[in-house]
Amino acid sequence: MHKYKHLFEPIQLGRQFFRNRIFASPQDFPGLTSDRFLTKDGTAFYEMKAKGGFASVCVGDFMVDSRAGHSHPFQLRGDDVKGKVSLTLTANAITRHGAVASVELNHAGVNANPMAEREGFVYGFTDGVRPDGIPIRAMDEAYIEHLINCFAAGAAFARQCGFNMVTIHGGHGWLFSQFMSPRDNKRTDRWGGTFENRMRFPLLTIEAIRKAVGPGFPIEIRISGAEYLGDDGYDLDYGIAIAKALDGKVDLIHVSAGHHEIDAASMVTHPSMFMPDGVNVHLAAEIKKYVKTPVATVGALTDPEMMEEIIASGQADIVQLGRQSLADPNLPNKARTGREDEINKCLRCYNCFSYSTMGGVFYCATNPVIGNELECMYAPPPAKKKTVLVAGGGIGGMQAALTASERGHKVILCEKTGRLGGVLRCEENIPFKKHLEEYLDLQARLISRAPIDVRLNTPVTPELAASLKPDVIIAALGSRPVRPNIPGIDRGNVYGAEEIYYNPALAGNKVVILGGGLVGLELGLYLAQTGRAVTVVEMLPRTCASPDDKETSERFSAFGGMVVGDPLVHGIAIREYLIAHPELQMQIKTSTKALEITNEGVMTEGPDGRQLVEADTVIYAIGQKPLREEAQALSDCAPEFYMLGDCVTPRNIFSATQAAWTIARDI
Repeated sequence: MHKYKHLFEPIQLGRQFFRNRIFASPQDFPGLTSDRFLTKDGTAFYEMKAKGGFASVCVGDFMVDSRAGHSHPFQLRGDDVKGKVSLTLTANAITRHGAVASVELNHAGVNANPMAEREGFVYGFTDGVRPDGIPIRAMDEAYIEHLINCFAAGAAFARQCGFNMVTIHGGHGWLFSQFMSPRDNKRTDRWGGTFENRMRFPLLTIEAIRKAVGPGFPIEIRISGAEYLGDDGYDLDYGIAIAKALDGKVDLIHVSAGHHEIDAASMVTHPSMFMPDGVNVHLAAEIKKYVKTPVATVGALTDPEMMEEIIASGQADIVQLGRQSLADPNLPNKARTGREDEINKCLRCYNCFSYSTMGGVFYCATNPVIGNELECMYAPPPAKKKTVLVAGGGIGGMQAALTASERGHKVILCEKTGRLGGVLRCEENIPFKKHLEEYLDLQARLISRAPIDVRLNTPVTPELAASLKPDVIIAALGSRPVRPNIPGIDRGNVYGAEEIYYNPALAGNKVVILGGGLVGLELGLYLAQTGRAVTVVEMLPRTCASPDDKETSERFSAFGGMVVGDPLVHGIAIREYLIAHPELQMQIKTSTKALEITNEGVMTEGPDGRQLVEADTVIYAIGQKPLREEAQALSDCAPEFYMLGDCVTPRNIFSATQAAWTIARDI
């Protein structure tokens, strides 16, 4: 019997039965056809979650108005009959595994950017101009009625294609929330001016959807419990008022948070690693006190124990998982069968968002299956089982060993230290990196349970490799920090970032960090959190990238420009955290070169000429040197030889994991 009694108790919404309380929250699939319909890869993306045990799987960004409803080009056309086949196949792929298939009905409203590019204007509440100069035309009565009909028609179309539920996106600053928001809706007719008038469009649309789908067909609505826009947006009290107005009109009130337009608010919608687990649960818990309709919560949920407590304590009736459904689509099945210690928990590193933003594809840093779902569903076993020697037990080496073993090969994993995990073990005591440590522990635990011959404290030399007679060698030896060649680098108060991570007590009260990449910035943030005064010195004119707009530049001027790292969105999270915590003593000097380390600190040269930055500790974090020669020395010790991870080119967790997984599958 599973131990999560409440989490796996079925629930009924309308006439629809749900097998547990774990829903996969709305996610879009950017890799559409040229006509913006789902591909087979998209179907597999959603099917994997259903197969993993989620009670409901929601297809996101089902845009109900192809002319004026899209915020960007990579969103589904929810009003085109030509998409029927792909939608039907997707709904069936979800439901055949016992999950409920849902679609997220959405409309961008005034943020309909493709329309702005195509027609030169967008529709809004009153005539005006967007901040980017795009003209806004006020919606008349006929157009508002058209929007209501778009949502109703979209819901009917989804049901026709086999979906069992619809989810209205009423939060995050899209059309529904624009109508409900005092900030956005400045109309003075029956569609605005008072709370009752601002709620008229959502309530009439829900009524129209109900007529279109019939009684008993569940309607879910996602709202922002609070917008987190400061004085400019609405707070929890207003979110409660919205929920009370919706009570009894829908079957599930899904309480999210934040707003898509403002980075600081978006970081609450999609919580960063600097926020606690379940950071937004309190919004759902408070709203639940005022409504009889079941309530769902979402945001930074990874632990079944926490989810069970949320349901058991009555804070919410349902938990919804977004990024966690990418990190481990099998979370429900693992929790139910007592394998919760095998769950791969989301790092909240934003690798998925960064890749979908820049490249149009979701990739998870720690789950290499994401982005390759269709390939994995029908992968044949290897034709010949081989002996595989993996040299190095870091991120890449552990994944390569696990994947090769899962494929049926005999695997020997050698690690030169006494512990699996590699260089990232140095960050195990950093509070905002706790999920990274959990991931490393998970991989080591899975290796201990697999038929893998693990040899710790065993460097792989050419002699050892030859003696083992492997068919394949996978070299994952990693890299070592680059030490800058500047006067004073040999002083006793100069350390590499890795040394400080292992022993923070080495850092004094005044610290200079050489290098403004993510390593330097994260270390600086951690040391500032411990009360130290930190100055980051970066030679480039920015820390990874410059801001694209004047407002962002001004807000972040104290930190040397917009932090946009690798992954992209995590850099934004660092920037927003620093802005939100002005009490931290952390400065960033860009376009600044370190000339010499002296008794007093670091002599620099930058935009203001030569300056001494006082410090009692200097830390370098300017990059990593790949151990290519050491890896290449093993190349003649087996018929097949592969190198991966940092010993090829130092990059990130995602790159190492993907290469390890792919190479092991190629054997």
